[in-house]
Amino acid sequence: MSEKNPIESTMVEDVFDESYKEKEGPKPPVAIVWRNVVLMSLLHLGALYGVFLIPSASVLTLLWAWVCMVFSALGITAGAHRLWSHRSYKASLPLRIFLALANSMAFQNDIYEWARDHRVHHKFSETDADPHNASRGFFFAHVGWLLVRKHPDVIEKGKKLELSDLKAEKVVMFQRRYYKLSVVLMCFVVPTVVPWLFWNESLWVAYFIPTLMRYTLVLNATWLVNSAAHMWGNRPYDININPRENRFVTFSAIGEGFHNYHHTFPYDYSTSEFGWKLNLTTCFIDTMCFLGLASNCKQAARTVVQARVQRTGDGSHRSG
Repeated sequence: MSEKNPIESTMVEDVFDESYKEKEGPKPPVAIVWRNVVLMSLLHLGALYGVFLIPSASVLTLLWAWVCMVFSALGITAGAHRLWSHRSYKASLPLRIFLALANSMAFQNDIYEWARDHRVHHKFSETDADPHNASRGFFFAHVGWLLVRKHPDVIEKGKKLELSDLKAEKVVMFQRRYYKLSVVLMCFVVPTVVPWLFWNESLWVAYFIPTLMRYTLVLNATWLVNSAAHMWGNRPYDININPRENRFVTFSAIGEGFHNYHHTFPYDYSTSEFGWKLNLTTCFIDTMCFLGLASNCKQAARTVVQARVQRTGDGSHRSG
């Protein structure tokens, strides 16, 4: 396994900007994007229908749906989030291609846009400039932010971020250039065709279970990090910020629910101090390190974590 790098600093673009002040006066009117409302409603109805089809699906189809779920989730957690948003470790070209394909299957915006919005989220968390500002309520933080036009401050701050590292990476920009095609193939065609082609599953069942239902479950697992993990749970590292430690979110989002830790130490590749505990993404990255496909994993120094717990924690910290 590659060497880990305990550090005490992070890159500037994911550090909370305390100098930002929300504009005084009335907020801009909420502009609903009805197209997104209709599409999101149809997606969730399709996923619900897929649940009723589960008894008619073969075991192989259900297993395939789980494989697609984990694969696409890693495209967000290990890819867009820990690798490209926070640069918390380095990945070889084969691993970057693997994660880009997984990210396209997840269909949550291309890597460049996802990482840009996530850096804005960290830099201006719980303010008007936060794309999914949790102070606007659970529904907005969970899915509502995708159903309305962005607040002008989100757009303004996003344009001012330093994103040269993303623009310089060929895998990221290639995926961005061909994103629509990659989504059609990876999110919809591959999950549907494989069960039909290899074990004679009906296209109907294959479309609604490993495609629509799987896609919707991964979406909601990701959204829970923005909503539930910003509202419910303890704050053992920093009581002054909203993000919480939420075990349910940790389980459903394969390791992303240690959210108070993550916002306190955003550069840590594990987003947690507990290694593989409820953290499939960390297990995956460590495995890639063992195989020589990943390296230079950044970690918060143990002494720094303990000092932060004592200084700003809520007293709920446990050693494991």
